[in-house]
Amino acid sequence: MNLTRRRGAKALFITLGVFLTALAVTLNITWIHNNGRRLALDLVGALLFAILIAGVVLNTVFLVREIRRNERQDSFLNAVTHELKTPIASIRLYLDTLSRRSVDDAQRQRFYEIMRDDTDRLLGTVETVLKAGELGHRQRAGLRTRVELHPLVADCIATVLNRHHLPAESIQLEPVPGAVRLYVIGNADDLRTAVLNLLDNAVKYSPNGVHIQCRVGIERYTWVVLTITDSGLGLASSDLKRIFKRFYRASSNDRVKIKGTGLGLFLVNTIARQHGGSVRAISEGVGQGTTMVLRLPLSIVNDPTSTEAA
Repeated sequence: MNLTRRRGAKALFITLGVFLTALAVTLNITWIHNNGRRLALDLVGALLFAILIAGVVLNTVFLVREIRRNERQDSFLNAVTHELKTPIASIRLYLDTLSRRSVDDAQRQRFYEIMRDDTDRLLGTVETVLKAGELGHRQRAGLRTRVELHPLVADCIATVLNRHHLPAESIQLEPVPGAVRLYVIGNADDLRTAVLNLLDNAVKYSPNGVHIQCRVGIERYTWVVLTITDSGLGLASSDLKRIFKRFYRASSNDRVKIKGTGLGLFLVNTIARQHGGSVRAISEGVGQGTTMVLRLPLSIVNDPTSTEAA
């Protein structure tokens, strides 16, 4: 109901803006036609007309943006509510079952495992929301160390495989060419958060089978580049940049129900920027898979400003 109302409001503001602009153009042309001999007044009128049109256009743009922002926030709240309520309801159901019925040890252990997974899911949602708020208000330069990226990615892959109960061959990590050790200066926890979100996203958007290829390499002797390629749903060209905005969910994947808060890639983009790097998405289109490219400044081995992470 709120979505329909907001769409109606958006259409109203756009229509009103177009109408006022057309009315202003008509009045200005009429005024110039009736007072064509007074050049000075014509110039003043044209200037005032331009200011009026700019104000109307800016007002309409700001109103439409505000409506879109509110829509994204509503979608985020709905997603977070679902992500919080679902595991809580599941945990309560199994606890009620254990308290009211006698179950054998094998079934009890299965219930415990399911509740543990639901607890991990609940904790992950809370941590994502808290991390999004935390990253937007601070720089953690004082906590930065020298981190080797390849082992960090390998550790994140092991975590994701275990989290989603995937076989080892689902996510492959290529060795670094020449067995070079590639370091970056950064906060290890934040970098791990970024890599985990990229991997989780690749898994979630591969509903027909997880086949992910990861590679850590060097670019132009100054950048460490992590590429994560999946064979999943892919992205429309219009979504390639928008997916890194807060609360944004790719419109090209509306046909498939994907759980999430719309904060994962926003976190990745924020962390990359805070580390002097960038992240971008590459996709040939819907159904063609996606490649995520995370670029971070390479740390020189003898950099005196950093300490190596344990």
